[in-house]
Amino acid sequence: MRTGKILQQLQLLKTEQRSGFAVLADPDKMAAEDVPKLAKLCNEAGVDYLFIGGSLLLAHQMELCITRFKENSDIPVVLFPGNPAQVSPLADALLYLSLISGRNADLLIGQHVVSAPLVKASGLEVISTGYILIDGGVQTTVSYMSHSMPIPANKPEIALCTAWAGEMQGNHVIYMDAGSGAKNSISTGMIKKVSENVDIPLFIGGGISTPEKVRENCQAGANIIVVGNAIERDAMLIKDLAQATRG
Repeated sequence: MRTGKILQQLQLLKTEQRSGFAVLADPDKMAAEDVPKLAKLCNEAGVDYLFIGGSLLLAHQMELCITRFKENSDIPVVLFPGNPAQVSPLADALLYLSLISGRNADLLIGQHVVSAPLVKASGLEVISTGYILIDGGVQTTVSYMSHSMPIPANKPEIALCTAWAGEMQGNHVIYMDAGSGAKNSISTGMIKKVSENVDIPLFIGGGISTPEKVRENCQAGANIIVVGNAIERDAMLIKDLAQATRG
């Protein structure tokens, strides 16, 4: 499979030990008329990517939000799908997620088989993503919907071995997530352990709500910081959180 422009950007972040910032938007939680405002805030903050998706969203709402965002911004839009129907050629790339921390075969390969014809026909840049769910202190939507147990927060060695398995199976990136609404973010010790021992980009999400936490995660080796819930509560955080990835 070809290496696309966005993956090349992510690989450069890893090579140069730099970090970027992605806003995660769930169309179920926002009105289409609010998207231009979000785009403006992202433009002004220097956001690197808009990730869009959710566990339950409707395809037509997702595509409307993508269209509105692209009318107001040149920031790349990357799909973060919660089910096989969340594929749209209007986006720039797709995180092709395999829940490698779980033991649910449907989320390892089953849903990929269902979505493969749509993905193949879409023309999207496909970024194979090893998705690792970490315990964030509360049961999250991801854990509930996926019927899977997260990796314990105090077991960095399990996270590392899981990341290694994903890397050796050919994943382009690793995405460690404490989940939407997490009480606790992923520890810097776990981030550092994984980042220092894999050669592919590392995304970190879940429970991140302050510039200080962003800086700590970046210093530990995160290449992309992903924030959704905190921004849903206060969109004005975007600028401070994005700037924190740059030092």
